[in-house]
Amino acid sequence: MQLGKLGVWFSLDALGGAETVEFARKVERLGYAALWIPEAVGREPFAHAGFLLARTERLVIATGIANIYARDAVTMSAASKTVAELSGGRFVLGIGVSHKPLVTNLRGHSYDRPYSYMRDYLPKLKGALYRAPAPGEPLPILLAALHPRMLKLAAAEAQGTHTYFVPPEHTARARALIGANPWLCPAQAVVLETDANKARATARRYMKTYVPRLPNYTNNLKALGYEEADFADGCSDRLVDAVVAWGSEQRIRDRIDAHFRAGATHVTILPLSHEGDQIPNQRAIEAFAPR
Repeated sequence: MQLGKLGVWFSLDALGGAETVEFARKVERLGYAALWIPEAVGREPFAHAGFLLARTERLVIATGIANIYARDAVTMSAASKTVAELSGGRFVLGIGVSHKPLVTNLRGHSYDRPYSYMRDYLPKLKGALYRAPAPGEPLPILLAALHPRMLKLAAAEAQGTHTYFVPPEHTARARALIGANPWLCPAQAVVLETDANKARATARRYMKTYVPRLPNYTNNLKALGYEEADFADGCSDRLVDAVVAWGSEQRIRDRIDAHFRAGATHVTILPLSHEGDQIPNQRAIEAFAPR
């Protein structure tokens, strides 16, 4: 698979089933290479991916990400190969260790050594017994990774990495760590709004889900030079502006291009709306469609 340069990342759980098909078809019609769907406490991602793939023609569906604590390696292998084979190879498996609140508090699993769990999981996933027809080509596997050890594991044992909640500075660091060949697919949240107060209010509503509540993201940003004060009171303007690209179309395109200059293979935009985190901004999807 040659994954195109631009995709769309969004949780579609607030939409009805028919609406998610309409959205996927629009993303496809506009020329995006992929639609990335997450897993948290909504739709099961493989069932939803199959539903969308059966109703589109060219669009790749990627999980961003499927939680490895939700399925043993045999089940993850079977689910991903089934979807890939039945869609003619239009599927990318993004997997990750998720976060302690979702793994321990919600699912009741231990989250003491997530890196080791992923390291041990990958050979079981790739070697799992599967006796149905295989996909026509190897299934791309990407790891959600932020920190050096997981990034290096993604480069050594998978197709590459899907990074989330990161500025272009992290993309540059990740590329330096993983080398030239692995896929590097950062997600970039965008707000198509030139009024700074409105744009930052929308960005902060989105960001409060992640920082400082989820240490994986907070610690990664601290490693990039952000301090405790940046995470207080809804996050500093400096941090908001680093994580969420807002402003004119050109300003946001410049941020997307910054990821490519830093070494991204594929950038997936997360089109935030003033209406709420669960409603994709249709104007942004149209504005940043591949040309």
